[in-house]
Amino acid sequence: MADMQTKIRTKTQGGVTDVLVLVDHPMETGQRPDPKDKDKKVPAHYIQKLSFSLNGKEVASTDLGPAVSKDPLVGIKLKGAKPGDKIKVTWSDNKGESGSGEATVG
Repeated sequence: MADMQTKIRTKTQGGVTDVLVLVDHPMETGQRPDPKDKDKKVPAHYIQKLSFSLNGKEVASTDLGPAVSKDPLVGIKLKGAKPGDKIKVTWSDNKGESGSGEATVG
């Protein structure tokens, strides 16, 4: 699924930058019946790791799992980010797929 997108929005107020990340990802638990074959389950497919970097330095990371909903929205607050700083978000899933997105603090 190379078409999975990672969208990032930033908003700075009072010296704190809110970073919101939306990852277009199916986040399958492995428990749902396959609509094509009721005797089988849709294979598990979920994000395991999500990392945030500011100007190339990792500032936060989290472990996700199958209990997280489809197209997860994850947010963090950063202190000290300045206009023009680069934020990068990377993720990897249980099938070895990965993605990333970049944004500039406004």
